[in-house]
Amino acid sequence: MTFTELPIYIIDAFTDTLFKGNQAAVVPLEHWLPESMMQSIASENNLSETAFFVKNAEGVFEIRWFSPLKEIDFCGHATLASAYVIFNHLGHPFCITFWAKAVGKIEVNALENGLIEMCFPNREPERVDDVPEALQNGLSIQPLEFYKNQQAYFAVYDDENDVAKVVPDLEKLKTLAPLDVVVTAPRKTYDFASRYFWPANGGVEDPVTGSIHAGLAPFWAKRLGKSELVALQASKRTGVLYCRVTQERVFVSATCVPYLQGSVTLNA
Repeated sequence: MTFTELPIYIIDAFTDTLFKGNQAAVVPLEHWLPESMMQSIASENNLSETAFFVKNAEGVFEIRWFSPLKEIDFCGHATLASAYVIFNHLGHPFCITFWAKAVGKIEVNALENGLIEMCFPNREPERVDDVPEALQNGLSIQPLEFYKNQQAYFAVYDDENDVAKVVPDLEKLKTLAPLDVVVTAPRKTYDFASRYFWPANGGVEDPVTGSIHAGLAPFWAKRLGKSELVALQASKRTGVLYCRVTQERVFVSATCVPYLQGSVTLNA
């Protein structure tokens, strides 16, 4: 029997401290593996996401993200982790472009201050007046209002302590699939805080969710009257995101810490 080895990196994203932020596995490829194999690798890794990417003839990195359960349309922290690997391990210049089917192009730059900046589409949520019963009853603390974008329902509170204390009913929230649920409120030491629940798509609570800030940042930019914001994802691991909002784009910047470098061994 012969074997083939693929490089793999595990990166703590949206943090400057090891064992904080959100872990992502990154597997650079020369060509795509069968989808079932990529899903098996992601399930074996059992992290929020595993990112796979292939550099095409135009120099663009086509990227796909898999949770332990399924392929995901859009993942910010695994994109950030992939950019970190490309910049620091693959010898690429400090400006790259990813492409994903559901998102389009994602421009990423390594900034002089050490942050990595990702450019996302602006996914500002819209207010929801006809709230699903599962959402109404799926959070232990009733929010002030609900919003929704392509990715999730937004439950908005006026007190950051409610975000910290709210307990999700995961079985109820699971019925909202394919949408997840983010809870959010303004915060004194940051501009806003959030927590993200995704029982239908990958797990219980995501440590740090870069993609949802394509919706959170424009929502709070309008409400707070400012275009540059600092966000805290108030999970157990926590993560900090620096956001800048324009009419059509949302720029999300953060740091990463490498945790592990190795190889995946597959039957050839």
